[in-house]
Amino acid sequence: MSDANILINTARVQAQRYTYAYQESMPVEQLVQSLCDTKQGYTQFGGLRPFGVSFLFAGWDKNYGFQLYMSDPSGNYSGWKAAAIGANNQAAQSMLKQDYKDDITREEAVQLAIKVLSKTMDSTSLTSEKLELAEVFISGGKVKYQVCSPEALTQMLLKSGVTQPAAEAS
Repeated sequence: MSDANILINTARVQAQRYTYAYQESMPVEQLVQSLCDTKQGYTQFGGLRPFGVSFLFAGWDKNYGFQLYMSDPSGNYSGWKAAAIGANNQAAQSMLKQDYKDDITREEAVQLAIKVLSKTMDSTSLTSEKLELAEVFISGGKVKYQVCSPEALTQMLLKSGVTQPAAEAS
C-alpha cells in the first residue's frame, strides 16, 4: 500500500502541475507515461527498490475520449478496452475477452464487472461490504467520477443475481 500511495500522490502532483502550467487537464496517456517513467527509473538504477504495484488507470480527455491503461511494476503500460489485475486475473481477462463488446452500455458494463468479480474473487458471495464500485462517465458535458453508495451497490448485486435478498426475521 505504501508504494501505491507514493505513486498516487506523485500522479496527483504531476496532474496539478500540468493543469497549473497549461490551464487544462493533463491527457490521460501523458499522465500514465509520466508515472510509468518514474516506476521504470526505480527498476533501472542499483540501490533503489522498485515499486511493487500494478495499476489500472481509467480516464477521459478531449483528445481520445475514454481510456483504460494497465501498468506493471516495471513501468510498462498498455491500453485496453477492458482489463483486470490481481488474483485470478487470467480468469477475469478470459471472461472480459469473451463477454465485452464495443457497443456495451454503461449498465451492461457494470453488470459485466460484477459478474467477473463474482466469479474471480476469493469470496463465497459478494456484498457491498466486500466491494466498491466507481464509474467515470460524462453527464451534462462534464466528466464525472462517482463512487456507488453501499445501498445502490446492493441493489446492483441483487439485480445481477450475485447476492440473494436478506432473509426476513421472523
